Amino acid sequence: MRFLSNLACVAALIAAILPALADPAITVDQPWARATPAGARTGAVYMTVHNTASTEDRLTGAASDVAAVLQIHEMTVVNGTMQMRQLADGLPIPAGGTAVLKPGSYHVMLMGLKNPLTAGETFPLVLNFEKAGKVPVTVKVEPLGAAQPDSAGGTQGGHEGMGSMEMK
Repeated sequence: MRFLSNLACVAALIAAILPALADPAITVDQPWARATPAGARTGAVYMTVHNTASTEDRLTGAASDVAAVLQIHEMTVVNGTMQMRQLADGLPIPAGGTAVLKPGSYHVMLMGLKNPLTAGETFPLVLNFEKAGKVPVTVKVEPLGAAQPDSAGGTQGGHEGMGSMEMK
């Protein structure tokens, strides 16, 4: 009898988890980075993050083997001077909304690059969200000086698998 009770608990847990896995609240479009020159120690990753949940989530960090340290940053211009700062509390992703990370604004900063980022290559990146948890993506490296990703990119992320914030 106790076995059946435990089995019912496990079944209820699976039923609660499966919808979240089938329909992830966070998806990521076109994660990309610019190629870096030989000897460069820093780089940045850009992307569009969609949150289909009814509550706000927050991008709190990232991890990848390509760099020693990864941080969520914001770039702004104050009195004609560009300033970059870490977002210690992360980047909010509005409920039912989108956050765009693109050159000149929000981005994932790569510090202590272990090797140059080479155009045409890809690398794995895991994004950490306050509610959605870890979302793995594959970052495509675009040519040095690229202003946007190649249009061939698609949607990634979910629980499998420098820019301004736009609310939609």
